[in-house]
Amino acid sequence: MINLTPWLNAPAWHIAFSGGLDSTVLLHLLAEHARNHGTPPLHAIHIHHGLQSAADTWPAHCQAVCDRLGIELTVVHVQVAPGASLEQAARDARYAAFARILGPDEVLFTGQHREDQAETLLFRLLRGAGLRGLAAMPAQRRLGQGKLARPLLACSRQQLHDHARSHGLNWIEDPTNGDTAFARNFLRNDVFPLLQQRWPQASQNLARCAEHLGEAQGLLEELAESDLAVAGEGAPDCWAGLASLDLAALVTLSPARQRNALQHWLAPRTRLPDARHWAGWADLRDAAIDAQPVWKLTDGHLVRSQARIWWLSGDWLQPAIGPQRWDEPEWPLPLPGNGSVRLQGQAPGGVHIAYREGGETMDVPGRGRRDLKRLLNELQVPHFVRPRLPLLYRGEQLLAVANLPMLGQADCQLHWQLPTNAQGLS
Repeated sequence: MINLTPWLNAPAWHIAFSGGLDSTVLLHLLAEHARNHGTPPLHAIHIHHGLQSAADTWPAHCQAVCDRLGIELTVVHVQVAPGASLEQAARDARYAAFARILGPDEVLFTGQHREDQAETLLFRLLRGAGLRGLAAMPAQRRLGQGKLARPLLACSRQQLHDHARSHGLNWIEDPTNGDTAFARNFLRNDVFPLLQQRWPQASQNLARCAEHLGEAQGLLEELAESDLAVAGEGAPDCWAGLASLDLAALVTLSPARQRNALQHWLAPRTRLPDARHWAGWADLRDAAIDAQPVWKLTDGHLVRSQARIWWLSGDWLQPAIGPQRWDEPEWPLPLPGNGSVRLQGQAPGGVHIAYREGGETMDVPGRGRRDLKRLLNELQVPHFVRPRLPLLYRGEQLLAVANLPMLGQADCQLHWQLPTNAQGLS
C-alpha cells in the first residue's frame, strides 16, 4: 500500500499515533514492514492535548496497541495556547512537541490521506491562500532536526478503512469529529458528501490539483534560491552571524519576485504575512535613505541598514545589559543577552565591557584621538548593532571595539560571538 524506501536509511522512525483510524493503519503497516524487512528502530508518539475528558482514556488504548505490536510508546502532554482557532493552536502544540523529539535526520510518519489533502486544499482556497498554501501538504518536509513524511497521501480513507477491517484493527473515534463547528469537520461531514454526489472523483481530483500546485511552488522556490544567491552576496564578515540580503539586488526584481524571494527566505524564520500585510515590506524598501524602517513580523523584525535588510529575533529584540567587569580576561566572558567576548593578544588587567552611551572617543593608531560615532559611520556598522557593540575599557580609557580590528591596539583585539538570532516557527 505504501512505499517506505526513501526513508530506510534514517537513524530512527517515529509515528504520530493518535489512536484513530489513519494512524492505526499506518502503525500496523510500519510494524508489518519492520517484521519482514530491515528498518530503522520504530517508536510511537501519542500527543495528549488535554482538551476533552474522553482523551484521558486514549493513552491506555494506544499503549495496548503498541504492546501487541512490540513497539515502544511515548505519551507527551502539551499545553494548547488559547486563541481564535483551537484547531490551529492544537496543531502548533503538537508539531512543536514532535520537533523537540526528533533527532538529526530521524523521520516522523503521520497518517494524512488523500481526502485530508483534498480537504486541506479546499479549506485553504476558501481562506484565500496563495500558491504556497494551496500546494497543501507535501509528502515530505523538514521538521526540527529531522523530517516529516506522509506516506498515505495517495491512499483513500476507504482503503484505510478496508485495511483496518481486514486485519481486525481497533481504533478510537474522536467524538469531536462530528462537531461541524470546526471548519475541517464541516467540510468533511457536510460539504464533501455533496461534492462527491455530483463529482464522485472530487477528492482524487483535488488531491491531484494539490500535487500540480506543489510542483509549481517547487519551481518558484528554485527561482527564489537563484534570486537569493545574488542578494546574499556581500554580507559583512564582522556580522556573519546575522542573516541579511542586499537591498539593491532585491529591488531589481519585479514586486512579485521580491515577495517570492522574501517568502522563501523568511519561511524558516517566522510565520509569513498574508497578502494583505505585505505593505510593511514596501514601507521598509521604499523608506528614505537615512531612515531606519522596521517591519515587525510574528517571530522577529526585518530592519534596513547600510543598504541591506537584516533579520533580527531572539536576544536581538532585547536591550543588552551592562557594563560588566572582566576579572579574568584570559577567558571568554559571557554577556547577558548579548553573546560573549574573548580577547586575542595581551590581556590587560582591570578591564570591563560597556556599551555606547554617546560622546565616546578613542585613540586610533596613526590617526590620533577620534570620535567613536564618526568611526562607526566610516566603517558602516549597522545602526542596530551599535547599541550592543561590546567596548573594552580600562578605567575610562576605551581600548578596543569588538570585531573591528582597526579600532584597537595590535596586541589587544576584542572578538565578539554575536547573540542568539533564534528562528521562529515555520
